[in-house]
Amino acid sequence: MAATTGSSISMRSRLATSRISAVKLASLSSQGRSSLSFQLRPLPSRLQISCAAKPETVDKVCKIVKKQLALPEGSVVAGDSKFAELGADSLDTVEIVMGLEEEFGISVEEDSAQTIATVQDAADLIEKLIENNGA
Repeated sequence: MAATTGSSISMRSRLATSRISAVKLASLSSQGRSSLSFQLRPLPSRLQISCAAKPETVDKVCKIVKKQLALPEGSVVAGDSKFAELGADSLDTVEIVMGLEEEFGISVEEDSAQTIATVQDAADLIEKLIENNGA
């Protein structure tokens, strides 16, 4: 048995493991045996890293995609736009990657180019390559 109030605790017995979130005070007892009480301190927030590309990079990629695919002026191309949904075939995708390489002064390996499906994928890869080249 476990009684809890408020952070996070994991309890393990011979039979099962359980996890309780938001625990500040916990009391445990086991069928007539002595009880154990303790208080937990909250842990600091975990560090989160975002890999999202800068909006300027996404905008440049959108412009290059529109140009390479000769999309009409009113066409909407955003970060989540998939090249295939915009009408790009494999040759168009190669031409887009070549345009990106020229615009950003980078070289995209074939394996990396094959993982690009959206404008955001391309922008994230560009920033990663620029960062690696600067390091």
